[in-house]
Amino acid sequence: MAAGQEIADWLRLAQAVGVGPDTGRKLLTAFGMPNMIFSAGLNALLEHVPLRTASVLDAKSPDSDTLALIEKTLAWADEPGNHVITLADSDYPKSLLEIADPPLVLYAKGRVELLNKPALAIVGSRNASADGCANARRFAEALSRAGLCVVSGLALGIDAAAHEGALLGDAATIAVIGTGADIVYPARNRALAHRVAVQGCLLSEYALGMPAVASNFPRRNRLISGLSHGVLVVEAAAQSGSLITAKMALEQGRDVFAIPGSIHSPLAKGCHQLIRQGAKLVESAQDILEEYGPLSSAALQAETRRAAYARSSATDRDPDTMALLTALGHDPVGIDELAARSGLPVATINASLLALELDGKLEILAGALYRRAGLLS
Repeated sequence: MAAGQEIADWLRLAQAVGVGPDTGRKLLTAFGMPNMIFSAGLNALLEHVPLRTASVLDAKSPDSDTLALIEKTLAWADEPGNHVITLADSDYPKSLLEIADPPLVLYAKGRVELLNKPALAIVGSRNASADGCANARRFAEALSRAGLCVVSGLALGIDAAAHEGALLGDAATIAVIGTGADIVYPARNRALAHRVAVQGCLLSEYALGMPAVASNFPRRNRLISGLSHGVLVVEAAAQSGSLITAKMALEQGRDVFAIPGSIHSPLAKGCHQLIRQGAKLVESAQDILEEYGPLSSAALQAETRRAAYARSSATDRDPDTMALLTALGHDPVGIDELAARSGLPVATINASLLALELDGKLEILAGALYRRAGLLS
């Protein structure tokens, strides 16, 4: 994970007015790392963002509120088990790099290695039935014991039951929350949240101190599905928020599973709707595991990465980036040598280096040296 000043720069970028995941990535592609954005100059910034945002990014330092938040976050990150993970970090979940708008910064408490393990999301109603919670708990435990980390949203009902069941298995659980990582919501799940932070991982894209705002929760659902190989909906009413997660999963190319219920139960309506639309009907955790064939956890993870690599990004189609990849060779090399080998301008090299790093094809070493990552070395 990044050092203090580098983290501070990423936090400043993420908190800048008008900078969300999309704008942030465009700026990173244009200029390189965050410190290069801040030193680009107003005129260069205006080619990519409006005047208000450009003025904030061009300022000599952040405003007092942002500075206070950065200091608070750096202190929080120094505490055991707390992590600030930037888009350029090796710990950043590779599966989130596949979605349309990965966060620039993630805040994690607990076992960050789980973020790059094979995973399956379990979601459902907050006002779940006793049978629904029992099903979520049993499925989660079985999947966790089989090597799939269980991802959910720490809500009451199905989410909580899924986290509880997953903690009984070795693969544990990730709770993606809609508040700052220093806030537990709902308060009734405080004890569960502490267990997840120790045995699993709490994850948020929101800055410290962010309260429970209604609009945050539908947005965080894209991370629940994005982290996962597939999404299992246990119980859901016809207008349930769980259906939003299922929709996002489909848009992200993930599998969707649903457990059927009684035709008389309102909590089965959403699951039946998903099944009619093509979700896979499941009656046991084995039904899900069989979808992935006789794969071990390691093989499932490798398959997920191979699939992501096969889909690949625009770096494979950009001639400058491919030329730079060829110039990298297999030994560590600096930017000056890359410029000499490739004949590309430094600005183009910086943009291509970031694109290759985000695509998992480049490693940054100490001393501002670069080399091709394992898949291509």
